[in-house]
Amino acid sequence: MPYRQPPQVARRLAAVRERLVVEATRIVASRGWTGATVAAVAAAAEISTGAVYQHFPNKGALAAEVFRRATQREIDVLATVLAGPGPAPERLVQGVGLFAQRAIVGRQLAYALIAEPADPLVVTERLAYRRRYHEVFAALIVEGVRTGEMVPQDATVTAAALTGGVAEVLVGQLSAPVDGVVARSLVDELTALALRCAGATVLEAACPR
Repeated sequence: MPYRQPPQVARRLAAVRERLVVEATRIVASRGWTGATVAAVAAAAEISTGAVYQHFPNKGALAAEVFRRATQREIDVLATVLAGPGPAPERLVQGVGLFAQRAIVGRQLAYALIAEPADPLVVTERLAYRRRYHEVFAALIVEGVRTGEMVPQDATVTAAALTGGVAEVLVGQLSAPVDGVVARSLVDELTALALRCAGATVLEAACPR
């Protein structure tokens, strides 16, 4: 029979693993991927460096878990807004606007998730999650076309353009803190861009005021 850990041991190990991911995320959010060394994460979690490898085979595996969790949170927030009530163009504005605001507030983590050079395992995860962004945008665009709120188009192409365009604009703005006026202007420009990209048929009503 395979060995089964006592429940209390399994819970303790799970708690340590969770603490490692939380501390690694905090470090990435303040210092980027390069700051999240195994030694730094171990020190923050108050365990030995060697103990980290009981939970993750290498730094890349830990980084990939940090990326998966942080990115999934952002996708969940975006998907919830895009699938909510109201006209499709307004939901697009709300979703892109909220995504941009969250990126501006957590700019170091956002840059790490979107574009910072990282371990190959993170790069692989980044490509996979980009496809998930495509899916949530495409679902909204299909609905908008069906209701006549967006012009007929290939939703997969537009979704890819939205994902890449929003990310590219944000990356260019995340190298330094953004003040309130600049942040509001950036969000307004991004949401207007999203509406144009998606071919919203009624722009004025959907645009933020």
